[in-house]
Amino acid sequence: MITRTNRFFLMVGLLLLLQLVPQTSQAVEPSEMLPNPVQEERAREISKGLRCVVCRNQSIDDSNAEIARDLRVLLRERIAAGDTDQEAVDYLVDRYGVYILLKPPLEITTYLLWVGPLLMLFAAFYGFRALWRRSSVGNPEYSELTEADKTLLASIIEPKDKI
Repeated sequence: MITRTNRFFLMVGLLLLLQLVPQTSQAVEPSEMLPNPVQEERAREISKGLRCVVCRNQSIDDSNAEIARDLRVLLRERIAAGDTDQEAVDYLVDRYGVYILLKPPLEITTYLLWVGPLLMLFAAFYGFRALWRRSSVGNPEYSELTEADKTLLASIIEPKDKI
C-alpha cells in the first residue's frame, strides 16, 4: 500500500528524473530553415557555438530573442551564398566581435577571460589560508587565566543561595 509520504517521495523522484531528460529547444522557426538539409545541418552546428548577445550564455540556436533570430537568418544567408563554416563565423565575428563566440579563442585580448577565474581561485585560497593561520596562531595578548581570575569566574558562575 502506498502511503501519503511514499507517494510524495515518488512524485519528487519522478520530477528529479524528468530533469535528467534532455530538453530540446525549438527556437529555429521553419521559415528560417534552409531547403538543403546539409546546409541546414551546417547552420545548426555553427549556431550552437554562437552566443546570443541579449541572452548572454545561450546560443543563438536556443534563443528566442529577436537578435538571435536575425543572427540565425544572417548565418543561413552566408551559408546559402557559399561561405565555408569558418568564413561564416569570421563574418559574424568581424561584425559583432569575439564576444559572439561561446568559446572564445585564447588571444591577448581574451587572456584575462581565460586566466581570470584561476587568479580568483588562487586569491581566495591565499586569503582563506591567511585567515586560517591568523586564527590558529592565537592572540598573544590573552594568556592563561590567573588563579585570581579563576576564582572570580567561579564565584560568578556558582549558583547563589539567595532565594
